[in-house]
Amino acid sequence: MAATWQNWSFLFGPAVALAILLVLMVLLKWTFSRGRSVVARPGRAGEPEDYGLLVPVASPPTMIEAEVLRRTLEAADVRATVAETLQGPRVLVLRRHVEVAKHVLEQAPG
Repeated sequence: MAATWQNWSFLFGPAVALAILLVLMVLLKWTFSRGRSVVARPGRAGEPEDYGLLVPVASPPTMIEAEVLRRTLEAADVRATVAETLQGPRVLVLRRHVEVAKHVLEQAPG
């Protein structure tokens, strides 16, 4: 008697379920594996001098004030960023823009 599809069809459902389960296991292992996540880790605070080409030009007491200063610099066409350092928030600019940034911040109202 020759084997036909109907004789083996009872294995098709469990085989498909097992294949889907294996794919899900591989995807979950990849998603939750250490060190290779697709989700960015939060930044770490460092020393003010640990930011490479960026130099601190202001040391405001709060992140809100740091953002106000950053926007003041951006309005004057000076690219700036804010970083939370171990000594508190800092407004950072490229080394070549330090003098211009300090001048802009000195002239800023408030």
